[in-house]
Amino acid sequence: MLRSEARRAFRPPIARFLMVMALGPVLGACASLRGVMVPVSGTVAGASQVDMLVATTRKQADPAEMFSGDRGMTPAFANITVSVPPPNARQIGEVQWPRQVPGNPATEFVTLKADVIDRNQALAWFHRTLRTTPKRQVLVFIHGFNNRFDDSVFRFAQIVHDSHAPVVPILFTWPSRGSVLAYGYDRESTAYSRNALESLLKAISRDPAVGEISILAHSMGNSLALETLRQMAIRDGRVAPKIRNVLLAAPDVDVDLAREAIIDMGPRTNRPAFTLFVSQDDRALAVSRRVWGSEARLGAINPDQEPFRTQLEQANVTVLDLTKLKAGDALNHGKFAESPEVVQLIGKRLAAGQTVTDSRVGLGDRIIQVTTGAASVAGTAAGLAVSAPLAVVDPRTRQSLGGHVDNLGRSVSDTVAP
Repeated sequence: MLRSEARRAFRPPIARFLMVMALGPVLGACASLRGVMVPVSGTVAGASQVDMLVATTRKQADPAEMFSGDRGMTPAFANITVSVPPPNARQIGEVQWPRQVPGNPATEFVTLKADVIDRNQALAWFHRTLRTTPKRQVLVFIHGFNNRFDDSVFRFAQIVHDSHAPVVPILFTWPSRGSVLAYGYDRESTAYSRNALESLLKAISRDPAVGEISILAHSMGNSLALETLRQMAIRDGRVAPKIRNVLLAAPDVDVDLAREAIIDMGPRTNRPAFTLFVSQDDRALAVSRRVWGSEARLGAINPDQEPFRTQLEQANVTVLDLTKLKAGDALNHGKFAESPEVVQLIGKRLAAGQTVTDSRVGLGDRIIQVTTGAASVAGTAAGLAVSAPLAVVDPRTRQSLGGHVDNLGRSVSDTVAP
Protein backbone atom coordinates (compact mmCIF):
# COMPACT_ATOMS: atom_id res chain seq x y z
CA MET A 1 0.00 0.00 0.00
CA LEU A 2 2.79 2.40 0.93
CA ARG A 3 4.60 1.59 -2.28
CA SER A 4 1.49 2.43 -4.33
CA GLU A 5 1.14 5.73 -2.48
CA ALA A 6 4.79 6.51 -3.14
CA ARG A 7 4.46 5.75 -6.82
CA ARG A 8 1.48 8.09 -7.08
CA ALA A 9 3.32 10.82 -5.16
CA PHE A 10 6.30 10.68 -7.49
CA ARG A 11 4.36 10.24 -10.71
CA PRO A 12 6.37 11.78 -13.61
CA PRO A 13 5.14 15.25 -14.62
CA ILE A 14 4.18 14.17 -18.15
CA ALA A 15 2.15 11.28 -16.79
CA ARG A 16 0.32 13.69 -14.49
CA PHE A 17 -0.31 15.99 -17.43
CA LEU A 18 -1.70 13.19 -19.55
CA MET A 19 -3.99 12.11 -16.73
CA VAL A 20 -5.41 15.62 -16.43
CA MET A 21 -5.87 15.81 -20.19
CA ALA A 22 -7.56 12.42 -20.26
CA LEU A 23 -10.06 13.42 -17.59
CA GLY A 24 -11.19 16.50 -19.48
CA PRO A 25 -13.22 14.78 -22.22
CA VAL A 26 -14.66 12.29 -19.71
CA LEU A 27 -16.02 15.07 -17.52
CA GLY A 28 -17.21 17.28 -20.37
CA ALA A 29 -20.96 17.42 -20.98
CA CYS A 30 -20.72 16.76 -24.71
CA ALA A 31 -17.47 14.87 -25.12
CA SER A 32 -18.93 11.35 -25.04
CA LEU A 33 -22.10 12.19 -26.98
CA ARG A 34 -22.73 9.75 -29.82
CA GLY A 35 -25.05 10.15 -32.76
CA VAL A 36 -24.32 13.72 -33.86
CA MET A 37 -23.55 12.40 -37.36
CA VAL A 38 -27.11 11.06 -37.72
CA PRO A 39 -28.97 13.63 -39.87
CA VAL A 40 -31.75 15.63 -38.24
CA SER A 41 -35.08 16.13 -39.97
CA GLY A 42 -34.46 19.74 -40.98
CA THR A 43 -32.92 23.09 -40.17
CA VAL A 44 -34.33 26.50 -39.22
CA ALA A 45 -34.65 29.92 -40.82
CA GLY A 46 -31.42 31.90 -40.62
CA ALA A 47 -29.17 28.86 -40.30
CA SER A 48 -26.39 28.30 -42.83
CA GLN A 49 -25.27 25.12 -44.53
CA VAL A 50 -21.78 23.86 -45.32
CA ASP A 51 -21.61 21.07 -47.88
CA MET A 52 -18.27 19.25 -47.92
CA LEU A 53 -16.52 16.28 -49.43
CA VAL A 54 -14.79 13.95 -46.99
CA ALA A 55 -11.93 11.63 -47.88
CA THR A 56 -10.77 9.32 -45.12
CA THR A 57 -8.56 6.41 -44.21
CA ARG A 58 -10.77 5.62 -41.22
CA LYS A 59 -12.82 2.43 -41.00
CA GLN A 60 -16.54 2.77 -41.64
CA ALA A 61 -18.67 2.35 -38.52
CA ASP A 62 -22.35 2.47 -37.59
CA PRO A 63 -24.41 5.54 -38.60
CA ALA A 64 -24.10 7.09 -35.13
CA GLU A 65 -20.32 7.34 -35.56
CA MET A 66 -20.05 6.99 -39.36
CA PHE A 67 -16.26 6.43 -39.27
CA SER A 68 -14.27 5.20 -36.29
CA GLY A 69 -10.70 5.69 -35.13
CA ASP A 70 -9.68 2.34 -36.65
CA ARG A 71 -7.80 2.18 -39.95
CA GLY A 72 -9.71 1.27 -43.06
CA MET A 73 -8.22 -1.10 -45.62
CA THR A 74 -8.99 1.32 -48.47
CA PRO A 75 -9.79 5.04 -48.63
CA ALA A 76 -13.45 5.95 -48.25
CA PHE A 77 -15.52 8.99 -49.16
CA ALA A 78 -18.55 10.81 -47.82
CA ASN A 79 -20.67 13.83 -48.65
CA ILE A 80 -21.74 15.66 -45.50
CA THR A 81 -23.84 18.79 -45.04
CA VAL A 82 -23.64 20.60 -41.70
CA SER A 83 -26.15 23.16 -40.48
CA VAL A 84 -24.61 26.12 -38.61
CA PRO A 85 -26.93 28.02 -36.22
CA PRO A 86 -28.12 31.55 -37.05
CA PRO A 87 -25.72 34.42 -36.22
CA ASN A 88 -27.69 35.50 -33.16
CA ALA A 89 -27.21 32.07 -31.58
CA ARG A 90 -23.44 31.73 -31.79
CA GLN A 91 -20.07 33.41 -31.61
CA ILE A 92 -17.75 33.34 -34.59
CA GLY A 93 -14.92 30.90 -34.06
CA GLU A 94 -16.90 28.50 -31.87
CA VAL A 95 -18.54 25.15 -32.53
CA GLN A 96 -21.84 24.89 -30.69
CA TRP A 97 -21.97 21.17 -29.94
CA PRO A 98 -25.36 19.46 -29.43
CA ARG A 99 -26.20 18.89 -25.79
CA GLN A 100 -28.33 15.91 -26.71
CA VAL A 101 -29.28 13.91 -29.80
CA PRO A 102 -30.89 15.04 -31.97
CA GLY A 103 -29.38 18.50 -31.74
CA ASN A 104 -31.26 21.74 -32.08
CA PRO A 105 -30.43 23.50 -35.40
CA ALA A 106 -31.58 26.82 -33.91
CA THR A 107 -28.69 26.85 -31.43
CA GLU A 108 -26.30 24.00 -32.32
CA PHE A 109 -24.32 22.46 -35.15
CA VAL A 110 -26.25 19.53 -36.60
CA THR A 111 -25.84 17.18 -39.53
CA LEU A 112 -28.35 17.48 -42.38
CA LYS A 113 -26.84 14.90 -44.71
CA ALA A 114 -24.23 12.18 -44.15
CA ASP A 115 -23.89 9.89 -47.16
CA VAL A 116 -21.08 7.39 -47.68
CA ILE A 117 -20.24 7.53 -51.39
CA ASP A 118 -17.84 5.81 -53.77
CA ARG A 119 -14.94 7.38 -55.64
CA ASN A 120 -16.94 8.12 -58.80
CA GLN A 121 -19.66 9.84 -56.79
CA ALA A 122 -16.99 11.83 -54.96
CA LEU A 123 -15.51 13.02 -58.25
CA ALA A 124 -18.98 13.93 -59.52
CA TRP A 125 -19.62 16.02 -56.39
CA PHE A 126 -16.25 17.70 -56.81
CA HIS A 127 -16.82 18.62 -60.46
CA ARG A 128 -20.32 19.88 -59.74
CA THR A 129 -19.21 22.03 -56.80
CA LEU A 130 -16.14 23.35 -58.60
CA ARG A 131 -18.29 24.78 -61.41
CA THR A 132 -20.12 27.01 -58.92
CA THR A 133 -17.00 28.16 -57.02
CA PRO A 134 -15.45 31.51 -57.98
CA LYS A 135 -11.79 31.24 -59.01
CA ARG A 136 -12.09 27.44 -58.71
CA GLN A 137 -10.11 27.33 -55.46
CA VAL A 138 -9.93 24.17 -53.37
CA LEU A 139 -9.19 23.98 -49.65
CA VAL A 140 -8.02 20.68 -48.14
CA PHE A 141 -8.11 20.60 -44.34
CA ILE A 142 -6.10 18.05 -42.33
CA HIS A 143 -6.94 17.86 -38.62
CA GLY A 144 -4.59 17.15 -35.75
CA PHE A 145 -4.10 14.72 -32.90
CA ASN A 146 -6.97 13.51 -30.69
CA ASN A 147 -9.80 14.12 -33.15
CA ARG A 148 -12.83 11.90 -33.60
CA PHE A 149 -14.55 11.89 -36.96
CA ASP A 150 -17.31 14.24 -35.84
CA ASP A 151 -14.70 16.59 -34.31
CA SER A 152 -13.04 17.08 -37.67
CA VAL A 153 -16.33 17.47 -39.58
CA PHE A 154 -17.81 20.15 -37.31
CA ARG A 155 -14.51 21.99 -36.96
CA PHE A 156 -14.04 22.20 -40.72
CA ALA A 157 -17.63 23.33 -41.19
CA GLN A 158 -16.94 26.16 -38.72
CA ILE A 159 -13.77 27.20 -40.57
CA VAL A 160 -15.51 27.34 -43.95
CA HIS A 161 -18.59 29.10 -42.61
CA ASP A 162 -16.90 31.73 -40.45
CA SER A 163 -14.34 32.70 -43.08
CA HIS A 164 -16.88 32.99 -45.92
CA ALA A 165 -14.09 31.52 -48.03
CA PRO A 166 -15.12 30.86 -51.65
CA VAL A 167 -13.56 27.39 -51.85
CA VAL A 168 -14.45 23.81 -52.59
CA PRO A 169 -14.14 22.33 -49.07
CA ILE A 170 -12.47 18.93 -48.78
CA LEU A 171 -11.80 17.34 -45.40
CA PHE A 172 -9.10 14.70 -45.22
CA THR A 173 -9.53 12.85 -41.96
CA TRP A 174 -7.11 10.16 -40.83
CA PRO A 175 -7.55 7.46 -38.14
CA SER A 176 -7.27 9.12 -34.74
CA ARG A 177 -8.44 7.37 -31.58
CA GLY A 178 -9.73 10.65 -30.16
CA SER A 179 -7.76 10.03 -26.96
CA VAL A 180 -4.73 11.79 -25.51
CA LEU A 181 -3.40 8.37 -24.46
CA ALA A 182 -3.19 7.21 -28.10
CA TYR A 183 -0.45 9.59 -29.23
CA GLY A 184 1.68 6.82 -30.73
CA TYR A 185 -1.24 5.26 -32.59
CA ASP A 186 -2.25 8.62 -34.02
CA ARG A 187 1.30 9.41 -35.12
CA GLU A 188 1.59 6.10 -36.96
CA SER A 189 -1.83 6.67 -38.51
CA THR A 190 -0.50 9.78 -40.24
CA ALA A 191 2.19 7.65 -41.88
CA TYR A 192 -0.46 5.07 -42.82
CA SER A 193 -2.46 7.79 -44.59
CA ARG A 194 0.23 9.31 -46.82
CA ASN A 195 -0.56 7.33 -49.95
CA ALA A 196 -4.27 8.09 -49.70
CA LEU A 197 -3.67 11.83 -49.24
CA GLU A 198 -1.22 11.85 -52.14
CA SER A 199 -3.76 10.11 -54.38
CA LEU A 200 -6.43 12.64 -53.41
CA LEU A 201 -4.19 15.63 -54.10
CA LYS A 202 -3.09 14.24 -57.45
CA ALA A 203 -6.65 13.48 -58.50
CA ILE A 204 -7.90 17.01 -57.86
CA SER A 205 -4.71 18.54 -59.29
CA ARG A 206 -5.23 16.75 -62.58
CA ASP A 207 -8.65 18.33 -63.06
CA PRO A 208 -8.16 21.07 -65.68
CA ALA A 209 -10.98 23.11 -64.14
CA VAL A 210 -9.13 23.53 -60.82
CA GLY A 211 -7.54 26.93 -60.35
CA GLU A 212 -5.41 26.30 -57.28
CA ILE A 213 -5.26 24.15 -54.17
CA SER A 214 -4.49 25.25 -50.62
CA ILE A 215 -3.74 22.93 -47.71
CA LEU A 216 -4.47 23.86 -44.11
CA ALA A 217 -3.00 21.46 -41.54
CA HIS A 218 -3.14 21.64 -37.77
CA SER A 219 -0.89 20.12 -35.12
CA MET A 220 -0.02 16.47 -35.92
CA GLY A 221 -1.76 16.84 -39.28
CA ASN A 222 1.26 18.86 -40.39
CA SER A 223 3.41 15.75 -40.26
CA LEU A 224 1.02 14.07 -42.68
CA ALA A 225 0.94 17.12 -44.96
CA LEU A 226 4.71 17.62 -45.12
CA GLU A 227 5.61 13.97 -45.59
CA THR A 228 2.94 13.50 -48.27
CA LEU A 229 4.19 16.49 -50.27
CA ARG A 230 7.77 15.26 -49.86
CA GLN A 231 6.72 11.82 -51.11
CA MET A 232 4.94 13.38 -54.08
CA ALA A 233 8.00 15.41 -55.02
CA ILE A 234 10.27 12.36 -54.86
CA ARG A 235 7.90 10.29 -57.02
CA ASP A 236 7.07 12.94 -59.62
CA GLY A 237 10.04 15.30 -59.52
CA ARG A 238 8.03 18.10 -57.93
CA VAL A 239 4.89 18.88 -55.96
CA ALA A 240 1.83 19.21 -58.20
CA PRO A 241 1.95 22.83 -59.49
CA LYS A 242 -1.66 23.58 -58.58
CA ILE A 243 -0.85 23.09 -54.89
CA ARG A 244 0.08 26.72 -54.34
CA ASN A 245 -0.21 27.29 -50.60
CA VAL A 246 0.42 25.25 -47.46
CA LEU A 247 -0.50 26.63 -44.05
CA LEU A 248 1.22 24.99 -41.10
CA ALA A 249 -0.81 25.83 -37.97
CA ALA A 250 0.85 24.93 -34.65
CA PRO A 251 2.74 22.05 -36.29
CA ASP A 252 3.65 19.19 -33.98
CA VAL A 253 6.65 18.30 -36.12
CA ASP A 254 10.36 18.03 -35.36
CA VAL A 255 12.16 21.07 -36.78
CA ASP A 256 14.86 19.02 -38.52
CA LEU A 257 12.35 16.69 -40.16
CA ALA A 258 10.29 19.62 -41.41
CA ARG A 259 13.37 21.28 -42.90
CA GLU A 260 14.40 18.09 -44.69
CA ALA A 261 10.88 17.54 -46.02
CA ILE A 262 10.77 21.02 -47.54
CA ILE A 263 14.26 20.67 -49.01
CA ASP A 264 13.29 17.35 -50.60
CA MET A 265 10.43 19.12 -52.40
CA GLY A 266 13.01 20.72 -54.68
CA PRO A 267 13.84 24.31 -55.61
CA ARG A 268 11.68 27.09 -54.22
CA THR A 269 10.20 27.72 -57.65
CA ASN A 270 8.88 24.13 -57.72
CA ARG A 271 7.25 23.98 -54.31
CA PRO A 272 4.25 25.63 -52.66
CA ALA A 273 4.38 28.81 -50.61
CA PHE A 274 4.60 27.87 -46.94
CA THR A 275 3.18 29.93 -44.09
CA LEU A 276 4.05 28.89 -40.56
CA PHE A 277 2.07 29.95 -37.47
CA VAL A 278 4.08 29.65 -34.25
CA SER A 279 3.58 30.42 -30.58
CA GLN A 280 6.28 29.96 -27.96
CA ASP A 281 3.69 29.52 -25.20
CA ASP A 282 2.07 26.49 -26.86
CA ARG A 283 1.86 24.11 -23.91
CA ALA A 284 0.73 21.11 -25.92
CA LEU A 285 3.87 21.35 -28.07
CA ALA A 286 6.01 21.81 -24.96
CA VAL A 287 4.77 18.46 -23.70
CA SER A 288 5.27 16.90 -27.13
CA ARG A 289 8.85 18.14 -27.13
CA ARG A 290 9.50 16.38 -23.84
CA VAL A 291 7.77 13.19 -24.99
CA TRP A 292 9.88 13.05 -28.15
CA GLY A 293 13.07 14.33 -26.53
CA SER A 294 13.53 16.79 -29.38
CA GLU A 295 15.10 20.24 -29.18
CA ALA A 296 11.99 21.99 -30.49
CA ARG A 297 8.66 21.40 -32.19
CA LEU A 298 8.20 23.51 -35.28
CA GLY A 299 5.07 25.26 -34.00
CA ALA A 300 6.79 26.54 -30.84
CA ILE A 301 10.09 27.92 -32.12
CA ASN A 302 11.26 31.49 -31.73
CA PRO A 303 11.68 32.57 -35.37
CA ASP A 304 14.01 35.42 -34.37
CA GLN A 305 16.57 33.02 -32.93
CA GLU A 306 19.24 31.18 -34.88
CA PRO A 307 19.42 28.80 -36.57
CA PHE A 308 15.67 29.10 -37.16
CA ARG A 309 15.76 32.63 -38.58
CA THR A 310 18.30 31.79 -41.28
CA GLN A 311 16.72 28.42 -42.09
CA LEU A 312 13.29 29.95 -42.54
CA GLU A 313 14.62 32.73 -44.72
CA GLN A 314 16.52 30.27 -46.88
CA ALA A 315 13.41 28.13 -47.27
CA ASN A 316 11.33 31.24 -48.09
CA VAL A 317 8.81 30.41 -45.38
CA THR A 318 6.52 33.17 -44.11
CA VAL A 319 6.30 33.10 -40.31
CA LEU A 320 3.63 34.70 -38.15
CA ASP A 321 4.59 34.72 -34.48
CA LEU A 322 1.44 34.66 -32.36
CA THR A 323 3.09 34.32 -28.97
CA LYS A 324 1.63 37.61 -27.73
CA LEU A 325 -1.85 36.78 -28.98
CA LYS A 326 -4.06 36.02 -26.00
CA ALA A 327 -6.75 33.36 -26.22
CA GLY A 328 -9.00 31.29 -23.99
CA ASP A 329 -7.42 27.98 -24.98
CA ALA A 330 -5.68 26.68 -21.84
CA LEU A 331 -2.99 24.99 -23.93
CA ASN A 332 -2.44 27.91 -26.35
CA HIS A 333 -2.45 25.29 -29.10
CA GLY A 334 -5.18 26.82 -31.26
CA LYS A 335 -5.36 30.54 -30.69
CA PHE A 336 -7.29 31.29 -33.84
CA ALA A 337 -10.49 29.83 -32.41
CA GLU A 338 -10.61 32.68 -29.90
CA SER A 339 -9.95 35.34 -32.57
CA PRO A 340 -12.98 35.68 -34.85
CA GLU A 341 -11.40 38.76 -36.47
CA VAL A 342 -8.63 36.55 -37.81
CA VAL A 343 -10.80 34.03 -39.63
CA GLN A 344 -12.95 36.79 -41.10
CA LEU A 345 -9.99 38.90 -42.17
CA ILE A 346 -8.26 36.06 -43.99
CA GLY A 347 -11.53 34.97 -45.57
CA LYS A 348 -12.08 38.46 -46.97
CA ARG A 349 -8.57 38.54 -48.42
CA LEU A 350 -9.16 35.20 -50.07
CA ALA A 351 -12.46 36.33 -51.54
CA ALA A 352 -10.74 39.42 -52.95
CA GLY A 353 -7.92 37.36 -54.44
CA GLN A 354 -5.33 39.02 -52.20
CA THR A 355 -2.40 37.49 -50.36
CA VAL A 356 -1.88 37.20 -46.63
CA THR A 357 1.17 39.42 -46.90
CA ASP A 358 1.77 42.13 -49.45
CA SER A 359 4.40 44.73 -50.23
CA ARG A 360 2.63 47.51 -48.33
CA VAL A 361 1.27 46.20 -45.03
CA GLY A 362 1.78 42.60 -43.92
CA LEU A 363 -1.51 40.97 -43.03
CA GLY A 364 0.27 39.29 -40.17
CA ASP A 365 0.85 42.68 -38.56
CA ARG A 366 -2.78 43.61 -39.15
CA ILE A 367 -3.98 40.39 -37.54
CA ILE A 368 -2.02 41.11 -34.40
CA GLN A 369 -3.14 44.74 -34.31
CA VAL A 370 -6.77 43.70 -34.60
CA THR A 371 -6.64 41.04 -31.91
CA THR A 372 -4.20 42.44 -29.35
CA GLY A 373 -3.49 46.03 -30.23
CA ALA A 374 0.25 45.47 -30.58
CA ALA A 375 2.68 42.59 -30.93
CA SER A 376 5.67 41.56 -32.95
CA VAL A 377 5.39 39.48 -36.09
CA ALA A 378 8.48 37.87 -37.54
CA GLY A 379 9.15 36.91 -41.13
CA THR A 380 6.18 38.50 -42.90
CA ALA A 381 7.88 38.16 -46.26
CA ALA A 382 6.12 39.85 -49.15
CA GLY A 383 4.49 38.04 -52.01
CA LEU A 384 3.71 34.65 -50.46
CA ALA A 385 0.08 33.86 -51.23
CA VAL A 386 -2.04 32.22 -48.59
CA SER A 387 -5.45 31.15 -49.80
CA ALA A 388 -7.05 29.61 -46.75
CA PRO A 389 -8.95 30.63 -43.62
CA LEU A 390 -7.88 29.70 -40.13
CA ALA A 391 -9.71 28.61 -36.97
CA VAL A 392 -8.18 25.59 -35.35
CA VAL A 393 -9.17 24.33 -31.98
CA ASP A 394 -11.99 22.24 -30.61
CA PRO A 395 -14.01 24.44 -28.22
CA ARG A 396 -15.51 21.29 -26.75
CA THR A 397 -12.09 20.23 -25.46
CA ARG A 398 -11.56 23.69 -24.05
CA GLN A 399 -14.91 23.48 -22.24
CA SER A 400 -14.07 20.03 -20.94
CA LEU A 401 -10.83 21.33 -19.44
CA GLY A 402 -12.52 24.27 -17.75
CA GLY A 403 -12.53 22.74 -14.29
CA HIS A 404 -8.94 21.54 -14.54
CA VAL A 405 -7.13 24.67 -15.71
CA ASP A 406 -5.23 25.14 -12.46
CA ASN A 407 -4.07 21.52 -12.32
CA LEU A 408 -3.29 21.62 -16.01
CA GLY A 409 -1.16 24.72 -15.65
CA ARG A 410 0.81 23.22 -12.79
CA SER A 411 1.33 19.94 -14.63
CA VAL A 412 2.49 21.67 -17.80
CA SER A 413 4.81 24.01 -15.94
CA ASP A 414 6.46 20.96 -14.42
CA THR A 415 7.25 19.59 -17.86
CA VAL A 416 8.68 22.74 -19.42
CA ALA A 417 12.22 23.72 -18.65
CA PRO A 418 12.59 27.37 -17.56
